[in-house]
Amino acid sequence: MAELKLSESRDLTRIERIGAHSHIRGLGLDSALEPRAVSEGMVGQTAARKAAGVILQMIKDGKIAGRAVLLAGQPGTGKTAIAMGMAKSLGLETPFAMVSGSEIFSLEMSKTEALMQAFRKAIGVRIKEETEIIEGEVVEVQIDRPAVSGAASKTGKLTLKSTEMETVYDLGAKMIEALGKEKVQSGDVIAIDKASGKITKLGRSFSRSRDYDAMGPQVKFVQCPDGELQKRKEVVHCVTLHEIDVINSRTQGFLALFTGDTGEIRAEVRNKLTPRWQNGGKGKADIVPGVLFIDEVHMLDIECFSFLNRALENEMAPILVVATNRGITTIRGTNYKSPHGIPIDLLDRLLIITTQPYTKDEIRKIVDIRCQEEEVETSEEAKALLTHIGVETSLRYAINLITAAALACQRRKGKLVESEDITRAYNLFLDVKRSTQYLIEYQNQYMFNEAPLGDGDEDDASAMLS
Repeated sequence: MAELKLSESRDLTRIERIGAHSHIRGLGLDSALEPRAVSEGMVGQTAARKAAGVILQMIKDGKIAGRAVLLAGQPGTGKTAIAMGMAKSLGLETPFAMVSGSEIFSLEMSKTEALMQAFRKAIGVRIKEETEIIEGEVVEVQIDRPAVSGAASKTGKLTLKSTEMETVYDLGAKMIEALGKEKVQSGDVIAIDKASGKITKLGRSFSRSRDYDAMGPQVKFVQCPDGELQKRKEVVHCVTLHEIDVINSRTQGFLALFTGDTGEIRAEVRNKLTPRWQNGGKGKADIVPGVLFIDEVHMLDIECFSFLNRALENEMAPILVVATNRGITTIRGTNYKSPHGIPIDLLDRLLIITTQPYTKDEIRKIVDIRCQEEEVETSEEAKALLTHIGVETSLRYAINLITAAALACQRRKGKLVESEDITRAYNLFLDVKRSTQYLIEYQNQYMFNEAPLGDGDEDDASAMLS
């Protein structure tokens, strides 16, 4: 009888994928806003990172609205990495909205409405409310299960204690289910919201720190709560103005946020809400200006640029960060040329941060970080070859070869990626220069070829390769 092979099951509670900028943890600055050489995934670009740190401090103070920053530089010089570093440094409390310039034209709404929604996503509202909670250390969880399944619902008792008192609570079926989901056991410190019944596990009690010889890195030890078990606490919720707009403009309310069908929002809804938040929501809400990052800003047209000019004058405007890799080019929607494809009047408002091409040593450090991030063990010779490829072609192409070389190493049943694996991946996948050379040699065999090479076209071909 043939053996049944069970497919490998994977735990899907946490899904982590390695992206182009997943190694970025922050801007890599010290307390004096001086950039470290290699820190938090950032390498080089010291001047640009220092300038971004100053902008970051300005955002955290939250007193200045309507400032705009332009990240300008060649492709592959770390513009998006700096923006991602700013987002990570700000933390979850400050709203950070990211859109692409081309995205504005693909949405089923007007361009100005798409930009307005992006602006509202970058403005947060911190809402404070008082709630009653029960906070204590779990002494015992006792659950009585019926002898016959389905005969009666489960009942139980929960014993909680603080430094001053100990109380036994009767549990219903829903609370027993919630305790089971959170995997609450004796020795855990928990908080129960009396209004909603939500259970939050705060950590393990210090008195139980010697229960096990080894603990995982995610286990957090906390002190046993002092005072009474029942307390009134101020809870802070952070939402964006766009989420509030959607809830107030749709019949299905907050469900529209999950379906993604937000559509266009009427101006009356926004005008009715905005003065209320500007007045501080009667002391229960604070406005948190965030950051709106627009990548490929040269893809916007003259109407969008005019809207941005007007929107930046509003006192509720977030900090605007835009990025482009274009030089002097045509402003979309006009016949005029301008630096970065942005009108001069908007450029005059921007604080411009430039990024420089990476040096050979910086490329080597980035290759080291990416090999570590992608969990690929690579020899020193292979890293040196990847660095050379990054200098001769592009950094992005060199980084893309890492995983391909790792698969080639697996194919030959090796444990360490060597130079031969990098060479094999290099021969399998062309870079831009070799691909252009191939097209020039064989372009007559392609369909709809519009550039037949004659005697006068050789200079153009060499210019494309350089």
